[in-house]
Amino acid sequence: MPGTAAPARPTSVLISGASIAGPALAYWLHRHGFAVTVVERAPALRTGGYKVDIRGAAVDVAERMGILEAVQRASTDMRTGAYVDEDGKRIATLPADIFGARTGRDDEIMRGDLARILYERTREDVEYVFGDSIASLTPVERHGSGDGDRGVEVTFERGAPRRFDLVVGADGLHSTVRRLAFGPEEQFVRHLGAYISAFSMPNELGLDREELYHAVPGRLICAYSSAGDPAAKGLLCFRSPRLPYGHRDTRAQLALLEDAFDGVGWQTPRMLRAAREADDFYFDGLQLVEMDRWSRGRVVLLGDAAHCPSPASGQGTGMALVGAYVLAGELAAAGAPETAFARYEREMRGYVEVNHALARKFAQEMTVDSRWQIRLRHLMMRILPYMPWKNLVARKIAEDVQRAARAITLRDYPQPGPVAGRADGAGPVAARRRAPGRAEVAAPAAGSAPGVPHPPYAA
Repeated sequence: MPGTAAPARPTSVLISGASIAGPALAYWLHRHGFAVTVVERAPALRTGGYKVDIRGAAVDVAERMGILEAVQRASTDMRTGAYVDEDGKRIATLPADIFGARTGRDDEIMRGDLARILYERTREDVEYVFGDSIASLTPVERHGSGDGDRGVEVTFERGAPRRFDLVVGADGLHSTVRRLAFGPEEQFVRHLGAYISAFSMPNELGLDREELYHAVPGRLICAYSSAGDPAAKGLLCFRSPRLPYGHRDTRAQLALLEDAFDGVGWQTPRMLRAAREADDFYFDGLQLVEMDRWSRGRVVLLGDAAHCPSPASGQGTGMALVGAYVLAGELAAAGAPETAFARYEREMRGYVEVNHALARKFAQEMTVDSRWQIRLRHLMMRILPYMPWKNLVARKIAEDVQRAARAITLRDYPQPGPVAGRADGAGPVAARRRAPGRAEVAAPAAGSAPGVPHPPYAA
C-alpha cells in the first residue's frame, strides 16, 4: 500500500546462554549479517561436562558450519561398553558404537570440547558477556501496535539496560527467558519418572575409552573414561516420581542421591564420595519441555529451553545444533520475525515430536524394575557377538535413534557474507563491551546438563 513502509529486518539479537545452542545460533546469525550479543550467567565459558552425540542431521549441520573435522579430532574414541556384576566382573562386552547407537559419520564428543569449538569460531565476531543474566524483558511497541514490534528492552542482573531487536532464550531446561516471557516452568516441564546425576571421579578402575554399567532394579550405575582425559566420569540414574528440591540446591540433591543408592554395591559408595567432592556435579530429572509455541512477540526459545528431549534421548545436543541452523536461516530468509518464527516452528515440530517419543521410550529402558529383566539384558548381550545375524541386530538397535536423528530435511538458506551490524548502537565487535577480564574457562555450574551414555536400546 502506498505510504506503508515494509517492516525493518531485525539487526541486533541478544542470546541468553553460552553452552551449545547459543553459540551455534550466534555463528549462523553472524554469517547472515546480524549483530549478536551472548549473555551467560557463568563467570566464564563452561568447558566441563560429559560426552554428547552428534548424529544424523546434526552431522550435516556441523559440516555446513565447518566444524565437523574439529569434532572428529576431539572424538571421545570410546571403544567398548560392558555390563558388570557386583564384584566388577564383566558379564558381557560390546563395541561402544552399539551402546551409543552410532552409525556412519555419527560421532561423540565431550560437551565442553564442543562448547570450546563453537566459542572459538564466534568469539571474534560475537559479543560475549559472562557473569550476568537477564532480569526482565519489556516489549517496546509502536504507538498502539500492542505487539512489541520495535524490539525488547532488557534489564540485567549486573549490566546496564539495553534494547535489542530480538531476544533468544537458549538457556536450557530451567530457562530464565522462558520464565520471563511465557510463565513458570511447571507449565511446560514433564517428568519422565527418573533422575540422573553425573560428575567427574578418579579413574581408579583404570578405564581406557570404556564404559561400564551395573544395574539393579530401578537403578543404573555407570563409569567411563574418554580419550585424552585422565579422570573418569560417573553416572547414577534412579527411578522415582517427582521429588521436591531446588535445581540449584546441591546439598539437597546429594542427599536425594545418597538415599536412592544406599546399600547398592560395586563402585557405588566410591562414586557417591566422588559426587560430594566434584566441582562439576550435576543432578536433575529426566524431563521433557512441551510448549504450544516457542515465540512471543520478539522473544523466541531455542534448544532445551524450547523442547528439551531429556538426557534419555541422547539427542539434545544434536537438536540444539539443528535448531540454531533453522532459526537463523528462517530469520535471514523471512525478514519479519513473526514469519520467521512461524517457519522455524513448522520446520522443527515433527523433528521434536519424534525425539520426544524416543525420550519417553528410553527413559523407561534406562532402568528396569526386576532382576529377571536385568538377567535377560545380560543374556542378550552375551550371545549377540556370536549370532550370525549380529550386524542386523546392531542395525535394529540403532534404528529408532537414527530415525529420530534424521527426522528433518535441512533447507538450504541463503548465506550472505557477514556485515558489521549494530548492537544497541555500538560499533564493531572488537569495540563492544566484554566480560571483565574476558575469562576464558570455568568449571560447569550445577545444572549444566550432561550427555548420557545408554545401555543397548533393544535390551
